Parts: sequence; structure tokens; C-alpha cells
Amino acid sequence: MAGARRSTDWGFPRWRGYGSSRDAQTVRLCDRHGCEERGDCPAPKSPNSPERWYFCEKHAAEYNRGWDYFEGLSKEEAAARAKAEQSETSGYKESVHHQWAGSGDGTRSADELRALDVLGLEVDADLEAIKKAYRLLAKQNHPDTNPDDKDAAQRFQAIQLSYQVLKSGAERREWKPV
Repeated sequence: MAGARRSTDWGFPRWRGYGSSRDAQTVRLCDRHGCEERGDCPAPKSPNSPERWYFCEKHAAEYNRGWDYFEGLSKEEAAARAKAEQSETSGYKESVHHQWAGSGDGTRSADELRALDVLGLEVDADLEAIKKAYRLLAKQNHPDTNPDDKDAAQRFQAIQLSYQVLKSGAERREWKPV
């Protein structure tokens, strides 16, 4: 009895969290042969099958890169499936008409659209036009050129923030995994 320890699972309050136990946790490994990473990203084995592979994040990305949603379907079946899915998502098209959605192509976030509005640019402005507008507005509204104008300092901060949002968005779109 000298080595026996008292359990912390009795009474109230519990002295350790619910769901935590000292038992070994089962971890599903990646289904890719030879991979020892945790496999927690499900991927379908075939287009119309409920069976799934479970890959690590790296192998799931590799698998999805070559995935063809319409594989194994005839031309008519693929067209019918595409038409059915478009009819199911028609509400989203309607929301664009009522301006509930963002830009039409979906490449810019709502923050980026507001930032473009602050800089006085169109939705499809490229990075060079953004830089040009930023430099012009920053010179006009800089606190050193307008020392007594409090509104100019606020506009300058808004212009700086808008440029940072747009620049980070452009960098995020240009980034490609290795």
C-alpha cells in the first residue's frame, strides 16, 4: 500500500478536466503509404462513395489538387449534376443582385473593398494603381503638411490602414505554397 495513490476522480470538485484520462489516445495516421503524420483530413475515395481516405494536411492538399468532381460521369450526367447544383445555389446569385454579396469575382474581401473606397479606386484596381493613389493621398493628408488640421491626421491614418489591408491581400493572393 506504500505505492498506492489516491484517485482524483471522486467527489466534487473534480481535480482534473472532464474527458481527460490517463489512457492512451488513439490517433488515426495518414492513409498515404509511409506517412507517420496525423490523418484528420477526410477525402472521398470516389465521386459517389461515402467511403473516405484520411490524410494529413500535406497529402490532403496533394490529393485535392488532382481531384475531378465529375470523374466517372458521362457528359450528360455531368451536365445534369452541374445544372442541379446551379439551381440549388440560385439564391446566392439573387443576393448579388440585391448587393448582399461582395465583388462579383470573389477575389476581394469586404475589408479590401472598403479600403479601395477610402483610396477612391475601382474594384478592379491593381497593386500599381493602389500604390499610386496611396502616395498621392498620403502626401496630401500627411500631418506634417497639414499641421493644424485634425481631420487630415485621421484621413492619413485611414489611408495608411487601407493601403496595409490592400497590400496584405495582394501578397496573400500572390503567395503559392512550395
